[in-house]
Amino acid sequence: MSQRKGTPGPTAASRPRQKALSPRPDAVPAGVRAAAARAGTVAADWAPTVGRLLLGLVLLWFGYHELVRPGEWTGYVPVVNASSSLAIIMVLAHGWVLLVLGVALVAGIVPRVAAALASVLLLEIVISLAVSGISDTTLRDLGVLGLAIVLTGCERQRLVLRG
Repeated sequence: MSQRKGTPGPTAASRPRQKALSPRPDAVPAGVRAAAARAGTVAADWAPTVGRLLLGLVLLWFGYHELVRPGEWTGYVPVVNASSSLAIIMVLAHGWVLLVLGVALVAGIVPRVAAALASVLLLEIVISLAVSGISDTTLRDLGVLGLAIVLTGCERQRLVLRG
């Protein structure tokens, strides 16, 4: 029975069919399936390389800025007075390490080793930031650390220099 009394409601056979939420596999044209499969393959092949290049650019960016203006970074050096010469020296050394790792990642020179070293360096950064409290910067660097860890395990990469 329907809402109104006395009038019969539609039966299951007479109701219009509702569309399924996801299309059946055989409903997608073969060309579209093939294109999606090809796009997935290309993405899987190139994702580690793109991630490596982007991580390298991030390390180059911060390394360059630590070398050009070390005084702006001394506040991040733990345990050492930010205005001391030791803090400046530590920032400059850190900047060189970032720069070398960035070049290695972008150039594809021992990328897994460079990613592993970057992971250790980024872990140090995340820990030193987290000691003073969780912030947006800490979470950003945690994400960059995650990328470095993932790249450490990627065996198949493109645009890599081989000896």
